[in-house]
Amino acid sequence: MPAFSAHDGTDLAYHVFGEGAPVICLPGGPMQDSVYLGELGGLSAHRQLIMVDPRGTGGSAIPQDVASYRCDRLVDDVEALREHLGLDRLDLLAHSAGANLAVLYAARHPERVGRLALITPSTVAVGLAATGETRFELARLRKGEPWFETAFAALEKIVAGKATDDSWKAIDPLFHGRWDAAAQVHHAAQDGHRNKEAAAASGAEGAFDPEATRAALAAFDAPVLLLAGEVDLNTPPSVAAEFAELFPNAEFVVQPEAGHFPWLDDADRFVATVATFLG
Repeated sequence: MPAFSAHDGTDLAYHVFGEGAPVICLPGGPMQDSVYLGELGGLSAHRQLIMVDPRGTGGSAIPQDVASYRCDRLVDDVEALREHLGLDRLDLLAHSAGANLAVLYAARHPERVGRLALITPSTVAVGLAATGETRFELARLRKGEPWFETAFAALEKIVAGKATDDSWKAIDPLFHGRWDAAAQVHHAAQDGHRNKEAAAASGAEGAFDPEATRAALAAFDAPVLLLAGEVDLNTPPSVAAEFAELFPNAEFVVQPEAGHFPWLDDADRFVATVATFLG
């Protein structure tokens, strides 16, 4: 497994799939290794995918300083990878919580980003959030599913601040466009791949300054793709649309019948959209 040294000396690993011009891929979690991304439904047939394991996850070393997990400090890890790969500019693809890191990198190093693809992104770094009612409306689109009643009751508890571990488990189907055997296997395979200590530290006080980040993104003129899943409970399309409006040069796409992992729900459509954007 290839690796590079971060600026603080921590050894960080990445995985390479495909050939051609590289795309740096940042996983979500936050602080989850990249294995769940696979090859993004076959995107590796179009571009070389550099799948990063964030510090403290997967093949990457645990740093000496826990504070280095803070999201704004992870920007330096992305910059160290760019230097390691010898790239003057890089194309970035980020999923879910990885989008927070991607936009912080773009805000700090706008001249280093060629294209930016944000896939069902978290919006914490820019201060956007879905309301409980928005999530309810989205969940009701799944009313015909056999698991709906249980999942919706659990969602109501979560929104009301009365969640239990069982509640979070019960809403798993709402993160997928289809809660079939493949989705269930993919979901179960993520267990144990997230560094919980690192996740807690990633959003520590000082990690995000939404006002400053939004101002920086307003001046970020590189092409941006913001792809939302039509039934993604995590990042509803309406919130993703608000995110897209923060960029002067953004393409906003809603993938039909897709959840939080759109490359699983319709790989061909996902790959066609993202490959066309990346070129």
